[in-house]
Amino acid sequence: MAEDKNDNDAARILDRVARESSSDGRSLASRTRGHFSARDADPADSIEVWGTRIGRLLGLLVLIAMFVWLMASIFGYV
Repeated sequence: MAEDKNDNDAARILDRVARESSSDGRSLASRTRGHFSARDADPADSIEVWGTRIGRLLGLLVLIAMFVWLMASIFGYV
């Protein structure tokens, strides 16, 4: 009885994880390219598209700089 309940719970959890992690068949590279090219911005508004692209690129550069700073701090290069 308890084993059946555990099996049902496990199957339910696995189904939920599969539903939530599905990306409609798009690969990670395709989703990343779409994110940085601002496909979710209004294509009729070129200012919004370019602002989104620039903002996301600057965010990535800041993330990389912070990672380099963290590694330099940890390993004593600073």
